[in-house]
Amino acid sequence: AAAAHRPPLQLHGLHARYANAVYTSASKSGQLDKVEGELLAIASTAATSPAFAQFLENPLISRSSKEKTVTDLLSGKVSPVTLNLMTTLAGNARLSEAPKIVDTYSRLMKAARGEVSATIISADPLTKAQTDAVASAMKGQVGAGKKVVLSTEVDPSILGGLQVQIGDQFLDLSVKSRIDELARTAV
Repeated sequence: AAAAHRPPLQLHGLHARYANAVYTSASKSGQLDKVEGELLAIASTAATSPAFAQFLENPLISRSSKEKTVTDLLSGKVSPVTLNLMTTLAGNARLSEAPKIVDTYSRLMKAARGEVSATIISADPLTKAQTDAVASAMKGQVGAGKKVVLSTEVDPSILGGLQVQIGDQFLDLSVKSRIDELARTAV
């Protein structure tokens, strides 16, 4: 029964310990998606509100004061799982790690949904047809039952071609890398 609530990825380190505990707790209470939404909202607030970000980062605010403030801010507004994480982080003087813990939890949720993040970097913006063609080729790389979540970036410094990141695999098909390779072999 415990295996049913185990995180879908084996991640290690400080952020993973907290994210794994939250995933297991949210899974047991049937609130995985709700907790993800709440945590993403907290991370978004930290990214857009300098005052909130400073509160998270400030080591001069006592642990007990941070715990009380977190409880006052979130109690009744978020699930018990999210509230427990945030008060635990406050009590352990780890609130500054909240955005990275949220990122790690999001990785677990993407894995649970069978999503694989992919990024296409091109020198010029790609047309929809070009993006669709690359996305179609990626589907064969990620395996059956997986969904490619695609983002695109433009980086004129690669001169032409593409750079593709699928999960933790990187494929450099850029003109710049070819020129660099030729320069190395010509010397």
